[in-house]
Amino acid sequence: MAQRVHRPREDAEFDFILGMSRVPVLAYFTGSWPKAIEPCRAMDLVVGGIADDCAGRLTVVRADITRCPSATRRYGVTGAPTCVLLKEGEAVAHGTGPMTVAEVRELLAGHL
Repeated sequence: MAQRVHRPREDAEFDFILGMSRVPVLAYFTGSWPKAIEPCRAMDLVVGGIADDCAGRLTVVRADITRCPSATRRYGVTGAPTCVLLKEGEAVAHGTGPMTVAEVRELLAGHL
């Protein structure tokens, strides 16, 4: 995974990253239970590439659902992987399940 991807260990850290970002945030929610591991690993590559390509225009946060339960509930995340595009803390686009680079770019279209 790209080094440009933040990995908060808890909700407070997730909220801190959101508060410090002056650009839109792609919050990528993952899970560590058996059925979520493979799809989330595949998304790690997609999200890492997006983070590299959009450096300076997008903050990317990879949040584990079990470590950031408040953020998970706040943004209506019900499964992993899930991507939520946030502008000033408000969700403006949402995608659930494994996504291709093209699908994530479509999610970001018009927001960067």
